Amino acid sequence: MTKKYQIVGIGNAMVDVLTHADDSFLTDNGIEKGIMQLIDMDRAVELYGKVGPATEISGGSAANTIAGAAHLGGRVAYVGKVKDDQLGAIFAHDLRAQGVDYETALAAADAPQETGRCIVLVSPCGERSMNTYLGVTEFLHPSDIIESQMADAEWIYLEGYRFDGPQSHEAFAKANAACKGAGGKVSLTLSDPFCVERHRTAFREMIKSDVDLLFCNRSEMLSMYQTEDFDAALNEAATEVEIVACTDSDQGAHILSGGKRWHAPAIPTDIVDATGAGDLFAGAFLWGLTNGYALETCGNMGCVAASEVISHIGARAEADLTETFRKSGLIS
Repeated sequence: MTKKYQIVGIGNAMVDVLTHADDSFLTDNGIEKGIMQLIDMDRAVELYGKVGPATEISGGSAANTIAGAAHLGGRVAYVGKVKDDQLGAIFAHDLRAQGVDYETALAAADAPQETGRCIVLVSPCGERSMNTYLGVTEFLHPSDIIESQMADAEWIYLEGYRFDGPQSHEAFAKANAACKGAGGKVSLTLSDPFCVERHRTAFREMIKSDVDLLFCNRSEMLSMYQTEDFDAALNEAATEVEIVACTDSDQGAHILSGGKRWHAPAIPTDIVDATGAGDLFAGAFLWGLTNGYALETCGNMGCVAASEVISHIGARAEADLTETFRKSGLIS
């Protein structure tokens, strides 16, 4: 029987504030280039007041992934917490407008925290430095997980960043049990090497017990398995999960499964904003996987989608990815 959803994502629900900044701005404001830093509300207000003209769009890593799959025509849903405020309304409207089912209960208008936002500073080289105020999205609760929705998913997609929350681990466990109990599968993205450092033990336990598909990049992979030997880390991961999909910047991506390994080459492009590259890789990969394409083809789809999204500002696809896949010979 066909399930209602191909993919249900669970993660942060944010509004992204995207703007350009040079290295001197980063230095002057104590921002480490190229990583995600968690900030509080006061810091968010301070930085927002200092940045120049910005673009504000709904975001969140896993939300970007699900939006990418929806762009390709996937049957998808999303779970992430926002407040009953202006930014929360923007987030929900943007996601639903892209064809995503979004049913997560809003935090009350009088809740002490606001809808989260991520101030993304894009360097001239395209690298992004993310300053994230989580707000109410940090408080995703097991009660926000609708078990029937998880059971009606072929795959669920868990965002590693969401491990930074007091009850998120319980929420993920509830989602995993409902999904796998109904014959579905679990995918996880490690999100960030510093996120791995904070939650390595919890990640490792969940990878071994529940995860069928692991998404990560080279830095996250090395951090997870605490080695500088990339191939050794990949091989170890492949003993713990059914599928490993590891991106490697301009070297493309490495896919491992069933004792085999494939390399998907990166697609050359002028990098305008690297935000969302990994998110769109995962969205395209999962779309390909749930539509019956070979793993090697899924990896190539991911690289094509990543190339498109880094060619412009913002973490959502602007070109027609289906047509791009067709022109690339990935689909007929």
